[in-house]
Amino acid sequence: MRKLVGLMMVSGLVLLAGVAFAGDTNTVTVSANVVGTCMFDSATSTLAFGALDPTSGSDVSTSTSTTFWCTKNAPYSITDDDGEHELVANQNRMENTTTAGEFIPYSFSYNPTSGNGSGRTTPITLTISGTVTLQITRMWLPVATQIPWCSR
Repeated sequence: MRKLVGLMMVSGLVLLAGVAFAGDTNTVTVSANVVGTCMFDSATSTLAFGALDPTSGSDVSTSTSTTFWCTKNAPYSITDDDGEHELVANQNRMENTTTAGEFIPYSFSYNPTSGNGSGRTTPITLTISGTVTLQITRMWLPVATQIPWCSR
């Protein structure tokens, strides 16, 4: 009797195992397309020239930096729109904060100008540089304070 009960138990397990393995298979292919993108870490940057003294005899240059990241291997190219007060391409100018309609031209550059991203965890530092030249600054002195240039 013991043999018969043991045989029935083994037969039951074999039947259950057969049911468990009776299913079919399906292969699922998974794919995705990662869209290349670039994002600045900050929405604004400030290029502060400070006090412009036309009597100093030298141009005023300054720089600032910001960071951004691009998707891994995504190409990027940095461009600018010549600022809010431009008249023609590549002639940047800033407006006087106390006298509307008065402007001081300045040059503007940045580095790097292009490259490929390395992913979100590898930010890229963008250095932004600008210069106001002495010649340009002199033009903006009030008439009463302009210094005559003469040679002896």
